[in-house]
Amino acid sequence: MSLVYVGLGSNLDHPRRRLARAMRALARLPRTRLLAASGNYVSAPIGADEPQPDYVNAVAMLRTALGPGAVLRRLTAIERRHGRRRVPGERRNAPRVLDLDLLLYGRRRFSGSRLTVPHPRMHERAFVLRPLLDIAPAVTIPGRGAARRWLSLARGQRIARTRTHAWR
Repeated sequence: MSLVYVGLGSNLDHPRRRLARAMRALARLPRTRLLAASGNYVSAPIGADEPQPDYVNAVAMLRTALGPGAVLRRLTAIERRHGRRRVPGERRNAPRVLDLDLLLYGRRRFSGSRLTVPHPRMHERAFVLRPLLDIAPAVTIPGRGAARRWLSLARGQRIARTRTHAWR
């Protein structure tokens, strides 16, 4: 069983509701247990080419017997059920109905054509680090060290915790 962290984000079509439904879907994954879910955070889009709504973000901690590829396939299936359609050439920072990212998979490091773990930009993003540190204050990013030390890099990013949790 591996300890896995998944980032959740949405800025279209009732984002808080989307995150709550996605969190429930994560809790139902086979051979997987949802251990913790952060509160919701509202953050400004990063690197957007055009104006777009703020994002709602959260992080889930799971324990799973699924391999990294199987986790990725399940995350993609949840995104599709929520209306996300990935298209070739899609802009990296385009608005999203739902975005699920495999952030960490145990202490493993690997890079492939479809999946890189740890997520290659997670250490630069307050919308990942803040909710991650809420549920795992001592977490380390393999190859980068303590997640907490990277928070200063993201200091200028607009982010605020809401009163809601991703599963409600």
